[in-house]
Amino acid sequence: DVVRFAESEGYEYDRHLPDAWRYRDYVIDSLNADKPFDRFLTEQLAGDELDPSNPELQVATTFHRLGPVRRNAGNPDIALSRNEVLTERTDILGTAILGLTVGCARCHNHKLEPILQKDYYRLQAYLAATDEHNISLASAEEQADWEVKTGKIKDEMKRLQELAKPLTGLEREKLEQRIADLEDQLPAPLPTIPGTWNDFGRRTAIHVLRRGVWENKAEAVGPRPLSVLWPDDAAELPADESNPRTQLAAWLTVSDNPLTSRVAVNRLWQGHFGLGIVKSANDFGVRGDRPSHPELHDWLAAELVAHGWSQKRLHRLMVTSSVYRQRGWVQSPKSKVQGSESNSTLNFELGTTNPETADPENRLLSHFTRRRLSAEELRDAMLAASGRLNLSAGGVSVMIPVEPELVQSLYKPSQWQVAAVPAEHHRRSIYLIAKRNLRLPFFETFDAPALTTSCARRDTSTHAPQALELLNGRLSNELAAAFAERLAREADSDPEKIVERAFWLALGRAPTARERALAVEFLRDQPLREFALAMFNLNGFLYVP
Repeated sequence: DVVRFAESEGYEYDRHLPDAWRYRDYVIDSLNADKPFDRFLTEQLAGDELDPSNPELQVATTFHRLGPVRRNAGNPDIALSRNEVLTERTDILGTAILGLTVGCARCHNHKLEPILQKDYYRLQAYLAATDEHNISLASAEEQADWEVKTGKIKDEMKRLQELAKPLTGLEREKLEQRIADLEDQLPAPLPTIPGTWNDFGRRTAIHVLRRGVWENKAEAVGPRPLSVLWPDDAAELPADESNPRTQLAAWLTVSDNPLTSRVAVNRLWQGHFGLGIVKSANDFGVRGDRPSHPELHDWLAAELVAHGWSQKRLHRLMVTSSVYRQRGWVQSPKSKVQGSESNSTLNFELGTTNPETADPENRLLSHFTRRRLSAEELRDAMLAASGRLNLSAGGVSVMIPVEPELVQSLYKPSQWQVAAVPAEHHRRSIYLIAKRNLRLPFFETFDAPALTTSCARRDTSTHAPQALELLNGRLSNELAAAFAERLAREADSDPEKIVERAFWLALGRAPTARERALAVEFLRDQPLREFALAMFNLNGFLYVP
C-alpha cells in the first residue's frame, strides 16, 4: 500500500498529487535494485537535504506528502492545518518505522509506554521546517501557456460566481452548472514532483502542547530522539539545525538503534508467512504482541544490518528455509499429523492431535499456513492466466472502468478519466490509481484496506460476496472468456489438452486423475468459458497452499 491518493470530507489532496506515481515508481525501482534499506529510508525522509538537485531524491521525499492536507474545508486557520499535517507525519514515523504508538503521547505522557509527551514534540521538531515543494517539470513556454489558459477560465468562473450571488432557484442552478462546466475545462495540472524541502523562513516553532491543543503552548523543544532510546544527558539539537531530517534518518538507521531493523524484518517475515514474528506489526510496545520466536527475530535484525541492509538477501534467506518450505497441515491415513516435508527442522508427530487446535494461529510454525491471495494478487493472477496481463512497467497511474454510480458519487466526477487504451486496463494492480473515496469494488470485496492510515496487516475474511464476485462479477467473467479463448487456441480444442493446460496455467500443477476425469466430463456438456470461470473459483487458485 505504497501510494495513497485521496479526498474525503474535510480534506483533499493537493492538485499535484497525481504526479505521486513517480514516488511509486521510485519505490518499485529501489526494491528491484535492492537498494540498502537504510539508504532507502534516508532518501525518503531527507532526500532533498542529501542532494536537492537530484530528481530521484526529490521524488523520494513525496513520502512526506502522502497524508491528507486540509485545503478547502472552511478552515482559514493556517496554524491549525499545519499542526494537523505535522501530527500525521510524526505519527507515521512512530508506527511505520519505529513500530511504536508514539501518537498516544501527543496529549500527555504515554500511559503504557516509556514515551514522554515532550519526546513526541521533540520527534515532531525534526519536521518543523519541512514544507511542500512542487518542482515543475514543464518548460517556461509550457508554464506560460498553461497560466494564460487557466487564467481566462478562472476569470470567467469568478465573474459567474459574482452574478450568481444574488440569484436563487433555477437561475442560480443554471449559473452554478456553467461554473462546474468551466471547472471541467481547466487545463490538466502540469507535471510536477510533489516533493518537500526545508523552508526555514516559515519554520513552525515546536512547543509541547497541553492536551495536544495547538493554542495551549508550553515549553519550546528542539529535535531529539526518544529518551527511552537515547542517553539521558544528550542535548536537543538546535531548532534551526540545517539538516534536521538527515539527523533523524541517521538516528533511525544507526546500528545500535534496534527498532528500525526489527520492524523492517518483521514486515518481511509477515509478507511470507502471513503473520509477523511480532503479530502487531505497528506496535512493538507493552500492549503489542510478544514475539513468537524472539531469538530468531533478534538474529534476522542483526543479519539485515550486518549484510548492508540488503532486503533481497533476507527474502532469499526466508524462502529457502526449511520452515518456509514446509507443506500445509494434512491428516495421514493413520490419523497422524504430518506437519512438514522431510527436510524441515520442525518435523513432529502428535498422534491424533490436530496442530491447528493446539496452536490455532500456527505461531509455532508446525506447518505452513494456507494464505489467500490478496485482492491485487488475485486480479493479477486472473490476468496472467487469461493471457491479458500487461507487463509494462512504470508510468502514470491507470484509471479503469467502474460503475457509473460510483463515479457520480465523487465530488468532481470528471476527475475519473478512464485510460483510453484498453490494454492499459490490464496493467498490474500496483499501477492502478488508488483513490480513498472511490474504492474499486473487486479490491474492497477481497479486503484491500482503506487508504486513510498505515495498514499494519490486512484482514482476510471469507464471506458470500466474494463467491458472488468471482462467479458473477464483470472482471472474473471477462477474464474467464479470455482464458477460454487462450485454452482453445493453445490446446487445439482437445478436452484432455485443455484440462492439462488449464491446471498448469491456473494452479501451477497437473490435474489428478479424478480432476481430469471430472473436468473432461464437465466440458462435454458445458461451455469452455464456464470451465475457465470454475478454475478461477478453485481453492487452489485462490490460496497459496
